[in-house]
Amino acid sequence: MNSLMQQALGHDWDKLHPALQAHYQAAPNLDIGHLDIEYPAFMQPLLHLLHRCGALLNRRGHHVATSVTKHIDGERQYWCRAMTFADGQVVQFNSYWVLAGGNQLIEYVNPLLGLQMAVHVENGQLHYHGVHFVLKLGPLLLPIPEWLALGHTSIVETGAADNHFAMDFRLTHPLFGQIFRYAGTLQNSPV
Repeated sequence: MNSLMQQALGHDWDKLHPALQAHYQAAPNLDIGHLDIEYPAFMQPLLHLLHRCGALLNRRGHHVATSVTKHIDGERQYWCRAMTFADGQVVQFNSYWVLAGGNQLIEYVNPLLGLQMAVHVENGQLHYHGVHFVLKLGPLLLPIPEWLALGHTSIVETGAADNHFAMDFRLTHPLFGQIFRYAGTLQNSPV
């Protein structure tokens, strides 16, 4: 069985760095590493609300211990993220992915809200570009323009040796600039 990312990338899958292929494999797997989480102070109230809805993180940190478990069930891939801060507090951020056709995926943070992204490979790196946010009402998918919500999403992932990879997730609003970022290095292993 091919992973959702392999299906979305098609022939570009073979151009993806082996560490990223391991990260996106169909078999259950685990990523362990550290992330830096940053955002401007004015975002704190909105991030508290978004986190209650299942989206993003509502706490800043440097070198935050992070684990991400992934598994596929039917046509969905589930992502369970746990960030353990220096004071011992664990913050979770869970989601699931579905294919959206072509080179696009939707990541749902709850049954109603998602982010549709297009993926492609450049020089072995995986690039995500936000297409729009999605409101799912039964069978209907209502697109919400990025500029009307949190801004443009971009993610770049770069493979390295021994199944290590670096990732950099950013939300950039057209008026407020970069409003959220988490980035760091993780290592993939089987569960």
